[in-house]
Amino acid sequence: MCTIGVPIRQDGQVIQRPPAGTIPDAPGSYQFKDAEGRVIYVGKAKSLRSRLSNYFQNPRNLQPRTAQMVATAETVEWIQVRNDVEALMLEYSLIKQHQPRFNIRLRDDKTYPFLAVTVDDEWPRAMVMRGSKRKGVRYFGPYAHAYAIRETLDLLLRTFPIRTCSDNKLARHQKLGRPCLLFHIEKCSGPCVGEIDAAAYRELVQELLDFLDGDTDAIVARLEGRMRDAADELEFELAARLRDRLESVRKAIAKQQMVVDNSEDLDVIGIAEDDLEAAVQVFFVRRGRVVGRKGFVVDKVEDLVPGELVDSILEGLYYDRPPLGVPKQVLVPVESADTDLYERWLGEQREAKVIIRVPQRGDKRALMETVTRNAAEELNRHRLRRASDYNSRARALNELQEALGLPEAPLRIECYDMSHIQGSDYVGSMVVLEDGIPKKSEYRRFKIREVDGNDDFAAMEEVLTRRLTNYLEQRGRPVSERSGRFAYPPQLLLVDGGKGQLSVAERVLDELGLTEEIPIASLAKRFEEVYLPGQSDPVRIPRQSEALFLLQRIRDEAHRFAIAYHRQLRGKRMTTSVLDGVSGLGPTRKKRLVKELGGVGAVKQAGLDELKGLPWLPDAVAEAVYVKIHGPVGWGGGSDDHR
Repeated sequence: MCTIGVPIRQDGQVIQRPPAGTIPDAPGSYQFKDAEGRVIYVGKAKSLRSRLSNYFQNPRNLQPRTAQMVATAETVEWIQVRNDVEALMLEYSLIKQHQPRFNIRLRDDKTYPFLAVTVDDEWPRAMVMRGSKRKGVRYFGPYAHAYAIRETLDLLLRTFPIRTCSDNKLARHQKLGRPCLLFHIEKCSGPCVGEIDAAAYRELVQELLDFLDGDTDAIVARLEGRMRDAADELEFELAARLRDRLESVRKAIAKQQMVVDNSEDLDVIGIAEDDLEAAVQVFFVRRGRVVGRKGFVVDKVEDLVPGELVDSILEGLYYDRPPLGVPKQVLVPVESADTDLYERWLGEQREAKVIIRVPQRGDKRALMETVTRNAAEELNRHRLRRASDYNSRARALNELQEALGLPEAPLRIECYDMSHIQGSDYVGSMVVLEDGIPKKSEYRRFKIREVDGNDDFAAMEEVLTRRLTNYLEQRGRPVSERSGRFAYPPQLLLVDGGKGQLSVAERVLDELGLTEEIPIASLAKRFEEVYLPGQSDPVRIPRQSEALFLLQRIRDEAHRFAIAYHRQLRGKRMTTSVLDGVSGLGPTRKKRLVKELGGVGAVKQAGLDELKGLPWLPDAVAEAVYVKIHGPVGWGGGSDDHR
């Protein structure tokens, strides 16, 4: 292993490509550092020469985040290793050590509890544990909640009565010579007072470990056999105790739902993501049963394709060997960017073959969908927690003011979006954030009236003109006479799109004389880019900032609101009945007519005499229905039976 560093700037300005001959064509990890020597990005490569050469090209050809990283860096160093698996392990080790600002970060949303058994103790103990792992302790889980462990443990202690007390309590009862309450209610075998010898106690512990490992069938069969033997020997009290223990074991097994074939060990990774973050849920399946789960949130501070995100999650999950070990299979939602590398790496950890794959059908596919739904729910909960935090909202508004050069923090933000299908059912949406919180009573939706065909610019112009003209009308009235509808101007007006949409908004504000009063910006397709009037280059909002999170929320909400209205109009148009608009035929009569004749098609086939023959339907209404469907009576020959 060797380390070499070279500068990539001259005079702190011009980015230089390191001489190709100085970079080895070998596996390794590389680190970009800023002017103060801080590591800002760590990567790995099968060929350092090929990978590093990709960074030193025209910045316009790089992803915005990558271009920003290279522009920030002053030097690059690399560490050459023997193979790509070592490069992977070195990369993750350096990321943990330096926490580079441009690398993706995985953070647990909580410290998950484990069921632990202290196997190295003289009298092993079962308990709930959190935090760092210790040698000589077997861990099972993690579980979502500590109470889930305690409920399971309470059931198992009736069958495997090992101690749960602390070492101090054990020593105190050894001195006293009498057991605690747990012994009297048969949830401890009483090692403190010699009620069980060391060999029998170790056997109890091993049975509990086997059960927690998923070997439940053997435990149930053994208890059933002992219960039958006790009954045959007329030891009915012992048989009754064994029956109760068997019932407790079966209840504990029922808590661990069988999800795949009972011989399979696998981990299932579900991901739900947006532009900025991803929520990850992992279900640990052993012997076909879910024995634990874990969740964490990923800060996407670098541009990643889905396969690269999966790779980062695998590194974070398995770099520090998990308590349950590495299983035979790891199920992922999308293919890894380098499946072969990660299978070899996990295989070295497990010392046996490991398969990483995307399930396509059957129980495993259904299980993947369940885990992914859990991840989506966790992402929603995370967003709600973040959005409801006052300090986060205040930081977001202040950061937005600073980034966009606004005269004040934008306490009222309006965002506009369009929705249509090939120009049909054209609609616009306006959503409002006040103090960083959605104010749904102020949301407005617009049916586009004056635009023919597919023209987002014209549609945006119509929506903004209608909204701001209404505001000007409201502003001309006394305050006491103003209504809430469009009565107040936004302190930041956002349009979803690029420079074209921004130009439309500028033109509308200029025509209405509001340019100096209302700040505007447009949200580009690249999410962190915001265009401002008079600036050719976009403002890039830091990906980790609360301001970008707020922009993401308001754009998603505007998009959702526009699509919902578009679908509503399209659904209404597609379900419009030929019977709509008939004079005298209200909803009740229309429903009864369709029901009695057997559907709208049957009503269309009915003659005038048949319609007039309905005693509850007035003749005038019957004629109106017939005329609506067939035209005036007498048209086309005047026959009542004209179809």
